[in-house]
Amino acid sequence: MVRDISCQEVASMIETSVPFTLVDVREAWELEICSIEGALHIPLGDIARRFDEIDTSKPVALLCHHGVRSRHAAMFLVSRGMTDIFNIAGGIEKWALDIAPEMSRYE
Repeated sequence: MVRDISCQEVASMIETSVPFTLVDVREAWELEICSIEGALHIPLGDIARRFDEIDTSKPVALLCHHGVRSRHAAMFLVSRGMTDIFNIAGGIEKWALDIAPEMSRYE
């Protein structure tokens, strides 16, 4: 089962140095516009062949633009037996609105 995590919860984890793996499943051109420092970039189309790059020794939070692609990636990881997998609700768009208003946004 994929669980959602809020942008506020992720920001708090970053701020307090809680160990977790942040995976951004957006395309490279999207990361050129905005990104969260320290995220592992694995585009959704590559997740099936690159998921072994993800450090699953700690919780994994997945991010995309609005939360749809990251949910698909999270469902794939769960189907492979991974646990502690979270979808960041609202994606980088919600992050920009609630956490980092100075961040560039895109349609």
